[in-house]
Amino acid sequence: MDRSPLRVAVLGSTGSIGCQALDVIARHSDRFRVHALAAGNNCDLLASQVAACKPRFVAAEAECPSVRDAVEAIGAEVVPMDEMAALEDVDILLVGTAGAAGLIPTLRALERGLPVAIANKEVLVMAGHLLRRAMLEGGGELRPVDSEHSAIWQCLWGEDGHPIRRIILTASGGAFRDFVPHELEAVTPEQALDHPTWKMGAKITVDSATLMNKGMETIEAMWLFGVAMEQVEVVLHRQSIVHSLVEFSDGSVKAQLGYPDMRLPIECALAYPERLPEAAMPPLDLASVGSLTFETPDMDRFPCLALAMEAGKTGGTMPAVMAAADEIAVQRFLTGEVRFTHIPAIVEEVMDRHRPVPEPELQAILDADGWARAAAREAAV
Repeated sequence: MDRSPLRVAVLGSTGSIGCQALDVIARHSDRFRVHALAAGNNCDLLASQVAACKPRFVAAEAECPSVRDAVEAIGAEVVPMDEMAALEDVDILLVGTAGAAGLIPTLRALERGLPVAIANKEVLVMAGHLLRRAMLEGGGELRPVDSEHSAIWQCLWGEDGHPIRRIILTASGGAFRDFVPHELEAVTPEQALDHPTWKMGAKITVDSATLMNKGMETIEAMWLFGVAMEQVEVVLHRQSIVHSLVEFSDGSVKAQLGYPDMRLPIECALAYPERLPEAAMPPLDLASVGSLTFETPDMDRFPCLALAMEAGKTGGTMPAVMAAADEIAVQRFLTGEVRFTHIPAIVEEVMDRHRPVPEPELQAILDADGWARAAAREAAV
């Protein structure tokens, strides 16, 4: 069947998810076309992406002469990132940004009825109830790109109407999964960025080391799949082969397995409800993998996991405050200002000071985000 390629707007195109998304699009140029690119401060990479992909629209956070030259060379139009979701000829929005930057474009896309392939944890954490409302009212669709939530989503295909008993998220444990608590005092940013199985951006890699990412994923799962926080559990799974599991009301458990490679979740989100015929990664050889192990996470070693789950249960503006405080704490760690063990201390201090607003609208969330960032910058450690 002849079809026109889907026009994709990629937000965060120079990040890990964005680069892999462009690779997927290039390998399936008969199915997808880059229609818009947005990125932050990596000017040279964005300029090369503009030259290679020839998008119609470009957004750059920084003033970049190289990007300006690349845009002029292909006759593209410069627009603010927040307006990309409003472009009439975008077919699907892929949100690969980190932090609050992807919130407004995601909301606008869902309100317009667009599908959104979302890899931004913080957007769902801080405003999951608003995204879900926009999706239901506008007719849009959230398609998860995180490997864990993509796994859950795939396990739910064909299960309409079958009640979920539990969602079980798997976690690799990050770079320090074998450290005892006192050993974490002296770890360096370089050690934290050396993830044992995944190659990701700096912020999410540090969040993997603290297990904050897994705590955020419990909140994401609540909003993406309409379950209570009490129905979401976390287990450590070192091999990163089982990407997550779903238990149904009759006790049946489904899991999605595969080698750690983000291209498959990206392909699933872009091509849904189809599966692309060309494999994004080699076939899974279970015999060579050997054993698959699962452990209960140690909350003493991973206090960020407990803090994030507490924020999810509290609700209101607390998840937004937790996510914003973590973002600043991670920045302070990466620049050498604070120790690794100060990250949960900063997050906990900011959460303790916050008085959550129940059922907040957008402005209350943005206000809480801004307050938390300022509080985390000032937090003494």
